[in-house]
Amino acid sequence: MESTESTKSTKGTTSTTGTTAGTATPDTAGADGGTGAAGGRAGLTRRALLGTAGAGLVVGVGAGAAGAVVLDRSGPDGTGGPSGPDGSARTLGTARSPFHGEHQAGILEPQQARVQLAAFDLAGAAGRDGLRALLRRWSRTAARLAAGEPADEFENQVALDAGPCSLTVTFGFGAGLFDKAGLAGRRPAGLEPLPAFPADALDPARGDGDLFVQIGADDALVAVHALRVLQRQAAGTAALRWQSSGFARTPGATPHPMTGRNLMGQVDGTNNPRPGEEGFAAKVFCAAGSDQPAWLAGGSFLVFRRIRMLLDNWEALPVDRQERVIGRRKSDGAPLGAPDGAGESTPVDLGAQGPDGSLAVPADAHIRVAAPAANGGAAMLRRGFSYHDGLLPDGSPDAGLLFLAFQADPRRGFTPVQRKLARGDGLSRFLRHEASGLYAVPPGAPEGGYVGQTLLD
Repeated sequence: MESTESTKSTKGTTSTTGTTAGTATPDTAGADGGTGAAGGRAGLTRRALLGTAGAGLVVGVGAGAAGAVVLDRSGPDGTGGPSGPDGSARTLGTARSPFHGEHQAGILEPQQARVQLAAFDLAGAAGRDGLRALLRRWSRTAARLAAGEPADEFENQVALDAGPCSLTVTFGFGAGLFDKAGLAGRRPAGLEPLPAFPADALDPARGDGDLFVQIGADDALVAVHALRVLQRQAAGTAALRWQSSGFARTPGATPHPMTGRNLMGQVDGTNNPRPGEEGFAAKVFCAAGSDQPAWLAGGSFLVFRRIRMLLDNWEALPVDRQERVIGRRKSDGAPLGAPDGAGESTPVDLGAQGPDGSLAVPADAHIRVAAPAANGGAAMLRRGFSYHDGLLPDGSPDAGLLFLAFQADPRRGFTPVQRKLARGDGLSRFLRHEASGLYAVPPGAPEGGYVGQTLLD
């Protein structure tokens, strides 16, 4: 699949040096407005709390931290990759992605090693006021955790000895949220239900939902801790509907930055659009006007699909057959028909022919059917993770891809592309779409604000 890979961050990262963990002078104020430099108090990271727990420190409301020692995640060439081009890995625990900004964190940042995905349903009696209070609480907590600080309520100390570990928390709104919160008139037109696609086998209990949460981190405990805290903070206002865990390649696992592979063993994400490319923002982020509401400007739409891979069937194919299904060499990701010395970044020549005159990239190869040129220029920023949840009753692996795609309008992005893939993609024989969700992703929150403020205030 032409899917997920790390992308260059345009949000930026911050760094402080020459300081001691737990007593660093923060470069930003605390998320709650009263525990940062502006509040005049030095703070404690989660890591520092471990060393002071025996001194009677109480973790809870009012025990917030000022900030954390942080390192720039970008490599020496500014690519924002997981490690520098010389192969040196970043210090995973101290890497930090700011929560506040023009866009929500977790869209443009380099992909982390672990993800927790979850969706919540809003309680019927919560209404607009309850939703606003929850998003304020969640945003405050997400900002603190992203800085490596303990949660200011329901801190369970699961990640007490960890740094921020590149934690990002991204929130999205499902279609049903707008009716429950009395905001039906402000629901975006792009949030119309996705159509049914051939061979879909969707389980409603594992998809959709009013509030979507994506939590990425380079440490599994940090991601699980964040989800648990948010779930407890939502009690009485929103109930967990479904949850999935995923993983990607751990930063530093390869000698130099490389596009990751999926569970089919394929280099996965070569043709992802990249920040800085012409037209990138228009493909990924919403702009006010047309039928896009003003409150969503700077936001995006997210399509989630849980896609099980039929790995037993796939692995029974010889490698050359697998390569023809995808349209790329399995060893290095180079397109079929490319000259010697080509690599995954070599442009695909869809007209290239083999020695017998047949198409080098078969007519039903995934990269041909999915190519933007074959779909009216439709493109998405894909940020998927693998999952493996054991075995199904028939003994086959319950494993595959947690597909995540950010786009400015799913009606012009995911929907037409998936229609074409469902009809003519040879890879479809080895996939089962088992859960689905579509969410409006609000713009980022400014310092002192919260995600969803443009909609709710």
